[in-house]
Amino acid sequence: MVYPLDSIQAFDESQPWWEHTDSKAIERGSLIWAFLPYVDQVPYEVVPRGRKEPTLHDRAYVTIKPLDIKKTGKRSDLPVAAMPLGSKEVWSLYRAKKRPSLVLAKTKTAVDRSVLHGNPRKNIAPSLIVAPYFGVDQEGNRAGYPPEFVERVRHIWYPQFFWDMLPISGTSESLLRFEQTQPVGYNYLSYETTGYKLSEYAMSVIDEVFHFYLNDNMLAEGILKAYQDVIKALFYD
Repeated sequence: MVYPLDSIQAFDESQPWWEHTDSKAIERGSLIWAFLPYVDQVPYEVVPRGRKEPTLHDRAYVTIKPLDIKKTGKRSDLPVAAMPLGSKEVWSLYRAKKRPSLVLAKTKTAVDRSVLHGNPRKNIAPSLIVAPYFGVDQEGNRAGYPPEFVERVRHIWYPQFFWDMLPISGTSESLLRFEQTQPVGYNYLSYETTGYKLSEYAMSVIDEVFHFYLNDNMLAEGILKAYQDVIKALFYD
């Protein structure tokens, strides 16, 4: 694929960006598919209201409503075995979609089970930390993003976003959303590999942009600072 000349991917054309891999092993920079929830400003709560029939535990009446942190749903006096809850827990509801996602981190050091003394495995189950990609195309029911905004993201005006072109089928351009970074279970049922990963150079650029997003400043001697100096001189001065 050919990146536009004003993208950071084309800033150093001697460096590869996406690399094909036959390995199924997950590493930082792996491009995977995963069903990821879209985290709305206010999520929804699913409130079990009781069993449809007193003797049946696999069906229940529920209420779906916005989850207000100050007002949680009143619990039913009739427990629903299929929807157990702890004393301070709620069932939250999110829309989810199978999205391409970038692995930012994975569990590196396995916990020695001998120190758990029978503690549940779920308390130490490993996770992948991923950021999802969203397509920019505006068509049909897809909201997408307007071209003027996409150009600014490509120039890294807003470090919570990162523009890219993915080496898989789908939209021609995508935005990586750091502010939607979330865990995915490190289990083969939770994700699919795509056969692609970022090069070491590309991952170093991602790390710099993520640093910019987290700390609101760029590395003084980094690739991102050099790129933005050129972009500002060409487009915004």
